[in-house]
Amino acid sequence: MSYAQGKHSLGVCDRCGWAYRYLQLRMEWTGFKVCPECYEPKNPQLDPPLIPTDPEALHQPRPEVPLPQAQLGLVIANSATFTTSAGVNVGALPATTADPIGSDFSAEEATGSIGTVTVVTT
Repeated sequence: MSYAQGKHSLGVCDRCGWAYRYLQLRMEWTGFKVCPECYEPKNPQLDPPLIPTDPEALHQPRPEVPLPQAQLGLVIANSATFTTSAGVNVGALPATTADPIGSDFSAEEATGSIGTVTVVTT
């Protein structure tokens, strides 16, 4: 549907009620068609502030992998883990027995000594 241009028409201002040329009337933010004298632009304070949403998740998280629990100095991995020759866990090799600092054990028992201690009581 097409409309007439209105170049010879008159229109009434919705605010003051005076007759003006139709093409002089302007649409206001309130929806009124008003004359140039009654036109008021919208105050920016009437718009709500733009507040960005809070981020809730990381893009590519790297969660901490729990270390195996130590039992009497030995750590037994129940699941498959990848361990380098230096004992660094990188994923999923066959289950191994390792100590908490990353070196591999091949035995179930170990003994060691540091030196001797002498206690004298009087």
